[in-house]
Amino acid sequence: MLLGVGPADDEKTALELVEKIVTLRGFGDPSGRMNLSAAEVGAEFLVVSQVTLYADLARGRRPSFVKAAPPRLADSLVQRFAQLIQERGFRVATGRFGAMMEVEIHNHGPVTFVLSSDGWD
Repeated sequence: MLLGVGPADDEKTALELVEKIVTLRGFGDPSGRMNLSAAEVGAEFLVVSQVTLYADLARGRRPSFVKAAPPRLADSLVQRFAQLIQERGFRVATGRFGAMMEVEIHNHGPVTFVLSSDGWD
């Protein structure tokens, strides 16, 4: 999963997002319906910090990242998020914050979910 962190995100945000992700019934059951959670399918997680999820491309030719959290906050929340998933019994791998990485992603199925904490108050 690609995880973007905003400046208003905190421990509560991480907890709520973890709860949503591990209980989301987004995996197919034997009849092909999305009825199963990550725990029910034995999911494993790859958590990679992705500042580009906060890229603002509205003006000019260069992306702006002013809507993203400062690196220190983002790094600590990404680590905490991964730890919270691990504490729920899942196997978790992580990327290296701020590093140039080649990440290969294989989506299983025709859907991709975008979860956002915007409006959770």
